[in-house]
Formats: sequence, structure tokens, C-alpha cells
Amino acid sequence: MEGEERRLAASLTARYSEWVLEELDELRGSFLLTDPAMPGHPIVYASRGLAALTGYPRRELLGRNARLFQGAATDRAAVSGVREAVRAQRAHQVAILNYRRDGSPHWVLLHLAPVFHAADGRVLHFLAVQVPIAPASSPRRHPGRPPAFAACREEARGEEELPCASHVGEVFVDIDKRGLEAEEPRIASGCDKEMALSTANSIFSTLNRYSKLTGLVVCERRCDSVGIPALSSSLNLSLGRIKQSFVLTDRHLPDMPIVYASDAFLSLTGYSREEILGCNCRFLNGPGTSAEVLEEINRHICREEACTVHLLNYRKDGSTFRDLLHVSPIRNSSGKVAFHVWVHLDESAKHDFSGLTPEVWQLGAVGAVRVAVRSLSASVCLSKKMEPVM
Repeated sequence: MEGEERRLAASLTARYSEWVLEELDELRGSFLLTDPAMPGHPIVYASRGLAALTGYPRRELLGRNARLFQGAATDRAAVSGVREAVRAQRAHQVAILNYRRDGSPHWVLLHLAPVFHAADGRVLHFLAVQVPIAPASSPRRHPGRPPAFAACREEARGEEELPCASHVGEVFVDIDKRGLEAEEPRIASGCDKEMALSTANSIFSTLNRYSKLTGLVVCERRCDSVGIPALSSSLNLSLGRIKQSFVLTDRHLPDMPIVYASDAFLSLTGYSREEILGCNCRFLNGPGTSAEVLEEINRHICREEACTVHLLNYRKDGSTFRDLLHVSPIRNSSGKVAFHVWVHLDESAKHDFSGLTPEVWQLGAVGAVRVAVRSLSASVCLSKKMEPVM
């Protein structure tokens, strides 16, 4: 590896360990990672899928700014939206006309997301996933989905200094004068958006697992409860009576954040409620957590089905536990999925199940959560019907 390549690779290996590059190479999808702290905001990693999609050799992409994919017919409003998202350090999706190495145009759904240092909220990298948008008449093929959750929040055990200069404004902003030919604008389908988000989640899962090896933990959002709608006091009261270890996630919010955590779950993991509200359940994952099991959970979530798995997870102090995890959709009174409940059980600990099996004990928690959610939604609907018409 030459000096410049080594310097770019160090942007990743210094934060996620030496093995992260090999792991990223195994992931499917067209994506890249950029470093906003380096001059020019360069690409520091490009996937094989991106090379195949764009026609650029991977080595030719490293060190360059991601604007090289844009051309004369690239919509300036779309570029401005991406630039603003970078400056605001937030995720963004947009359909955009890009150009291949040979100058031919093609439409992609661009999914942009910052990679945050979990402890202090600094942006370490930006992830950009590109999903080709097929013409309206072309059917979309759906490869297997990667994991949809894994890796958000944990105490960072190490500190790292970044260069003071920030170059976040130097991404996706300049448009060159390549071919003026362009196609009709394309609209990304729901499946395109799901594929982009699923690919991004798989990448974040990998970055999080390997960042724990260096003591620097990353996440895809600043993990706090700001912007997470509070549950009603009556629902909180009902959930508080349930003794099992569980969390509730909201599938309608970005990244399915935790909106409720039981006292038993806090005791099991060592986290405070303030630390985990607003985070994705992947913050429990680490080295040794099975990617195949995470994929299985994701498939069941997408199908709105329940599943029970065995998983290696991590407490706040870094110790591991064998987690018997049951994940189930929770529907409101109208039958729509409102939440997912994640019931955790440490398989190595002694439990008093009152003669029940562990699985039945977990299903008891699911049933209690369902009753609480449906009762609340039913009462809300009833109160609305009883409101006087002005």
C-alpha cells in the first residue's frame, strides 16, 4: 500500500481496527465513506459495488471528492439539499442524476448519513449509499436485505484527536461540464429507499462492532432523547408494571429508536434510561455478535413477524451475556404496527419463572405490552369520537 493510500486507510483503521476494511469488502451494496476532517473531504473507502456501478476503479476513487460523480445535468437543487444536510450533520435521501466514468448518466437514490463519535457527538465520517433507480417500467430485483439494526450507543473508552480544520462544505458541491444529455427525472420507490436504509444499517453495524475493538464507539445519530416523542403517562404507568427486561422501539421514527426501557432491562445492561432513549437497539452489539442472526431479526421486522433468537450482546461495562431475545410487533387498536417490543433474557443467570419456560415468560411480557398499547389507542379513539363538533 502506497503512502497516500495508507494515509486514507488510516482514517478507518485507526478508528475501527485493522480488520474493518476486509469486513467492509464483504458487504453488498454501492457505498463510500468520506472523512470531513481531511483536506478536500476525500473518499477514504469505496465498495466493490460502487466501482461496478460507476465504472471507476476503487483506487481511482480514493482521495477524490464525491462530487466527481456529478455532471452538467445534475440538478442543482438536489446538490444544495445534500450540501445542507452535510453542513447540518444529518441524514438525507435524494434522487439524483450522476455520471459514470465513461460519461454516461444514471439515476441513483443517494442515502447520506453522518457517522458520529458516540461519546462527544463529533462527526468522524459520512456514509453515502447509492441505489440505482430503475425506469418506471422496469421491475426492481431485491437482493437479500442486510441487518436493519446494530450499533448505536455505548460509553466510549478512548479519546481521539481530529484535525481542527473541517472540510464538510467541500462535498457534493461542484458540478463539472460533462455530457449535457439527461433522462427524465426518476422517482425512487419505497423498495429503493428500504434497500438504501438497509444497506446503511449493515455498514453502521460493521463500523460499530469494530470500533469497540479500539475503544471508540460510533453511531449514526447523536444518541439522545431529543426529538423522541414522549409516551403518554398512562402508557408509561402500564409498561412500568411489567417486570420483564424489555425495550419498546418506534418503527415510525428514523432508525427505530428506543422510546421505553424497563427497569429490569437497565439492571441487565448497566445503562441508565437517559443513555439509551433515542438509540437503536444495536448499541448492545459488539465483536462476536452474529451478523446472520441480525439479518434474521431484520427479515422478521420487515415482514412484521415475531422471532426468538440467541445472541451475544454487551453490557455497558464491556462484559458479554448470552441473550435469549424475543422481538415482536405491537399493533394498535386499528391493527397497524405501532411499536416493536424486544424482550431480553440473560441465559446464564438464574431466574424464577414460576414454573414457566423462558419462552413463555417472554411471551407474557409481549402480551402485557400489547394490552397496554391497545388499551391506550382504543381510549384515544373513543375520546376523539366523544369530542363535540364545533
